[in-house]
Amino acid sequence: MSRIISYSTADKADVLAFLGGTERLTVVQTRLLGLMREKAKESQEELERQGIDLGLTVPDALEHLVAGRADSTAAYAGSAYYRALQHIIDHNASDPADFGVYSKPSTFFGLLDEELRRAGVSAELLLHDHLFSGPPPEIPFSVPYAVDGPDIGMFPLAKAQPAADAYRAVLDRVDADFRYDLQEMAEKLEMEHREWEYATKNIDWYTQDTIFFSITG
Repeated sequence: MSRIISYSTADKADVLAFLGGTERLTVVQTRLLGLMREKAKESQEELERQGIDLGLTVPDALEHLVAGRADSTAAYAGSAYYRALQHIIDHNASDPADFGVYSKPSTFFGLLDEELRRAGVSAELLLHDHLFSGPPPEIPFSVPYAVDGPDIGMFPLAKAQPAADAYRAVLDRVDADFRYDLQEMAEKLEMEHREWEYATKNIDWYTQDTIFFSITG
């Protein structure tokens, strides 16, 4: 089954503010939390329609995260927490865009990293580990891994243009099977860089610093 990779941009601090933030949420954040709760309920209803029981509901997982914990011992609690966290990201981020559809994204990006590494691309610009990095490491409590997904990843917006430049520079040195995807990635990263650069210079309230990836399917 194919997996869909989408992405959006956000200020990581805005996302982190909701994790353990019950007592300090602003009026605006409280309103956003209400919207997150509605989406979490919809996610749970969709899981139930599919006959999927994670052992922890998505609404309960969201409440755990906002309370500052992720201590459910249910076998698939990680998947519930990741779904809840994605709702937090979505409500603090730009509209999502498609990054690509892959039958085995971990395998594909692992092989692509090998190609790029051989071509001399810096390790910090390789995507596999960023795509599958999981929740922000700054979260002040441990979130169990989502064994069967979904997956969450992050990439610094400041590295978007360097990555795009590096990918284009080695297009003729990687296996032909990777060139189309690599060109597409470079274009999307460059587009995000242009928007980030413009907003950083011209919008005084703009603080986005992270590309958040979501891998579902």
